[in-house]
Amino acid sequence: MLPSTLAAVNLRQTVIDRARVEGDLLKVDDFLNHRVEPNVIAEVAAAFAHLFADGEPDLILTAEASGIPPALATGLEMSLPVVYAKKYLGPGDRYSYTREVHSPTKGTEYRVEVARRALDAGTRVIIIDDFLAGGRTAEALGQIAEEAGCVVLAFGFVLEKTFTGGRERLEANGWNVESLLMVDAIGQGSFDLRAAQ
Repeated sequence: MLPSTLAAVNLRQTVIDRARVEGDLLKVDDFLNHRVEPNVIAEVAAAFAHLFADGEPDLILTAEASGIPPALATGLEMSLPVVYAKKYLGPGDRYSYTREVHSPTKGTEYRVEVARRALDAGTRVIIIDDFLAGGRTAEALGQIAEEAGCVVLAFGFVLEKTFTGGRERLEANGWNVESLLMVDAIGQGSFDLRAAQ
């Protein structure tokens, strides 16, 4: 459950005031995942730290590039190391954990990879990203963590599109999903936003 803190209230208002709609996309790249505002990302980190502290995680896992700011800020807040999966197009032969992911937004296939030396068996992992939509990248990260012998404690997302099936995809794997803000609709230049319950 999202704590009723100043961070939660400010984050919601920031999204309302500064996000914009382009087609069926909610763009937050002016403050969260391209240009990154320190006060906004600090609020995100404080909220995630509150949500996940009791699970006693050892490491945060994310994917480049837009997952790095919230993951790194949360790592700083919780004094945890952060590993980010790299995304590649085309074949690869690195010694890594790998999953192929289809991106409906970009219409491409890409590969997420984490070097095998970066994940130790038994590590308690939380997976953090900026958006949960279809959940394909997040699912790939969870599968990679489990293949490495890690324990996936939870997934944390700054924003979740509730109408794209991502939560259902992740929960079907038995994983806990937490989001700070829920986007219930996007269309005609506007969006419906609420705090997570």
